[in-house]
Amino acid sequence: MASEPEQQASPGGEPVLSGPGQDSEFLTTNQGAPVSDTDHSLKAGERGPTLLQDHHLREKIMHFDHERIPERVVHARGAGAHGSFISYGNASELCRADFLKPGKQTRVFVRFSTVVGSRGSMDTARDTRGFATKFYTEEGIFDLVGNNIPEFFIQDGIKFPDLVHAAKPHPDVEIPQAQSAHDTFWDFVSLHTPAQAHVMWQMSDRAIPRSLRMMEGFGVHTFRMVNEAGKASLVKFHWKPKLGVHSLAWEESQLAAGADPDFHRRDLAEAIDAGAYPEWELGVQIFPDDGTAVFEGIDLLDPTKFVPEELAPVQPLGKMVLDRNPENYFAQTEQVAFHPGHLVPGIDISDDPLLQARLFSYLDTQLTRLGGPNFAQIPINAPVSPVNDMFRDGFHQHRVPKGIAPYKPNSLDGGCPYMSQVVSGQQPPLDFPQPVPESKKVRSEPASFSDHYSQARLFYISLSAVERAHVQQAYSFELGKCTDPVIRQRQVECLAKIDSQLAAGVAKALGLPQPAAMELADPIASPALSQIGKSWPVDGRKVGVVFNTGNHQHVPGIAQALAERGMSPLLVSASGGEVAPGLPIDRTYLTARSIEFDALVLIGPLPPAPDASVALDAKAGAAGAGGVPLDPRLALLVTEAYRHNKAIITLEGLSDGLLQAVGLEDDAPGIELVQVDGVADSAQQLLSTHRAWERFPVKD
Repeated sequence: MASEPEQQASPGGEPVLSGPGQDSEFLTTNQGAPVSDTDHSLKAGERGPTLLQDHHLREKIMHFDHERIPERVVHARGAGAHGSFISYGNASELCRADFLKPGKQTRVFVRFSTVVGSRGSMDTARDTRGFATKFYTEEGIFDLVGNNIPEFFIQDGIKFPDLVHAAKPHPDVEIPQAQSAHDTFWDFVSLHTPAQAHVMWQMSDRAIPRSLRMMEGFGVHTFRMVNEAGKASLVKFHWKPKLGVHSLAWEESQLAAGADPDFHRRDLAEAIDAGAYPEWELGVQIFPDDGTAVFEGIDLLDPTKFVPEELAPVQPLGKMVLDRNPENYFAQTEQVAFHPGHLVPGIDISDDPLLQARLFSYLDTQLTRLGGPNFAQIPINAPVSPVNDMFRDGFHQHRVPKGIAPYKPNSLDGGCPYMSQVVSGQQPPLDFPQPVPESKKVRSEPASFSDHYSQARLFYISLSAVERAHVQQAYSFELGKCTDPVIRQRQVECLAKIDSQLAAGVAKALGLPQPAAMELADPIASPALSQIGKSWPVDGRKVGVVFNTGNHQHVPGIAQALAERGMSPLLVSASGGEVAPGLPIDRTYLTARSIEFDALVLIGPLPPAPDASVALDAKAGAAGAGGVPLDPRLALLVTEAYRHNKAIITLEGLSDGLLQAVGLEDDAPGIELVQVDGVADSAQQLLSTHRAWERFPVKD
């Protein structure tokens, strides 16, 4: 007979049921069996594949996968779009996949997402971003499920529940939402040092993208490609955005969280609606499949490592264009189900222990989220190729199978369905005959997995001075939100193993003792990692054309010239209405905020404050018409754009001295005074480098 749960008193005196559960001094399985290692999955040798028999791995991840109903445990907040992928046709020596054949066009659906926040959180949180692409190929579904950071926090999938439990809001008060600036996250990161490389990227500008259209994507893991002759190569996938990789300023991301929490999903949808279709090139880094899975000293099975492009150039394989927004968010963006095990002939997985666990986890989680095993029949998940899987019944079964023998072998259905070799004469598509070394079953990892700092240092020293300053500020902000001084100090000690100046700067900002300087190796920098110093197309860049409602004769021409060069003009005035028939004012001073614009065009003279209730005080006043203080909402729009290094264009004879009236320098970098017919050329030139970083120089 089962014993009754004991009653205990809570701190407030209320009775609390304390039944069987979290009451063991030692870690156990869900059934009470002791656990001696929860850091490593069971593998066939240190570098071997993960074994299905690992009951602790399966139980731990199974429970984690079903902790939330029905929202995704991670990647809950997402935005999606339809499009197509066109192959360049240069992959024949590398991969036999049909969708990579010359000129092949394949329908795709892409879902971008934040990782930590709930569905109701903001788009612009400092966070890793998911970048998942579903290819509807003629050989079946291929899912490339990646992130915007090429490394991950952990090396073994068995640690994923620990990572997410640490990153999610504290379980007692359910705060903070969609943020890593809290004790449990940094407690885990400072103790689980394999996370240091990924966190360095997360503290950089990469974690606050300007737009989903301006975000790089990575497959994270090492995959295997096999050509028609059966020759295999190891590869890492890359998505390169046509518009380049650009980011928000940290203050912008915070402002957007309040002013427009849907900032990224709105930008994506509006760009597609405007015909500024986002584009990426899909490319791969290629490595010999020689049995070592090591390239230039970098372990390719370690998902906390990346390979600099200078060592292994990215070979472009095709172009993806997103040209259609979802017809229904729930039916498509919310119900789309990705899985790294959705593979096609010519693409296979490696023995990366994180990838091996994902092959179980992604499939298992759909049982809770989508109500059963038939989620592939939901239209957004359905393949375009014929299906005959012999699966039957289950929740949400929509197919009406024919025949009476859903088993193999059979004679009652004529032996159907046949094996693929019988039909096509081809080798099995997914079973590359990779040798498995003879070894004992162990919970362990290769010695090469123990390097947790060198790639964080490589990334950091590859950044420009201004980007390194942003990293230091990010660590200072995040750790400043931690309440436990031990955690702050421990993470600063970790930074000392990455860069002494970085650690010293963060320690000073936090009022902590400066760690002793260490002699650190200087790897060769990778210029490809910096976002600054290049020139990019300006397609879809938003330019705010700011004017006085009574002074708009130049607005239609300026808007047309900007649009002809691929930019998206947004007309901003004191009140709504139309500038001309069919040309509406898009924003008013009340609804506009600088975060929405990549550049401003100021057409003066601009109006004064409408009444005393919104007038600036004398100290902050800016002269408007007749020397009356300028509308403070407009002054805020301009000063924020200036502070965030955005391009500002004023017009000769109309806007002279306007910036000085707001208390700003009108000859600062990124600011131009031009004729009306020169506005579009000026905007295109200034926006091609994203921001005028030299406006506020940072010492190296």
